[in-house]
Amino acid sequence: MLVHTIVLGDFETNCYVLKPNPDADRCLLIDPGFEPQGLLDFLHENNLTVERILLTHGHCDHIAGIPALRQKLGDIPIAISPHDADMLNSGRHNLAWLTGQRLNVGEPDDLLQPDQTIDFQNIQLQVLPTPGHTPGGISFYEPNAAAVFTGDALFADAIGRHDFPGGDLNTLLASIRQHLFTLPDETTVYPGHGPASTIAREKQHNPFFT
Repeated sequence: MLVHTIVLGDFETNCYVLKPNPDADRCLLIDPGFEPQGLLDFLHENNLTVERILLTHGHCDHIAGIPALRQKLGDIPIAISPHDADMLNSGRHNLAWLTGQRLNVGEPDDLLQPDQTIDFQNIQLQVLPTPGHTPGGISFYEPNAAAVFTGDALFADAIGRHDFPGGDLNTLLASIRQHLFTLPDETTVYPGHGPASTIAREKQHNPFFT
């Protein structure tokens, strides 16, 4: 699996483009945020067709690029946890109101369940429940690539905010301990914002756990 990171918008959201191999012409997207032109340019320059959009959670800075992607590229399927599905079409729930915008991105095509596996060519993403930043926060773990995409649950040296509606600190800490820190130490952590890390580094140095 090849991982391309494209940072989008003023919130500097990490959007991930996943390719099964260097010659692939189809890909998966994780969390397309605000101002997706750089993402559209990357897809065009690399002749990539988007198979599916996977969402770690429903906050506006992780979903705002979907309307532009669908306008330019067609009706790409969207997948999200059922516990965050109502955020896709509610500016109050997805926090777009804080930016002075209304954001409706359409209904999800798939509701992802814990322990479900998303198969795409040689990519196999396991859905891990990591609520606490939002009620339906999930992470995507690819064991063969030793990679996990954690959205706003776990960052390098930090964790996600838990003071938004539906957030809870104890739930978030328990989610990380139970579903992320049990992954192999060498697993690369690809967060929703900021640099990548590893599970080993976060267990040893993240101030919320040391």
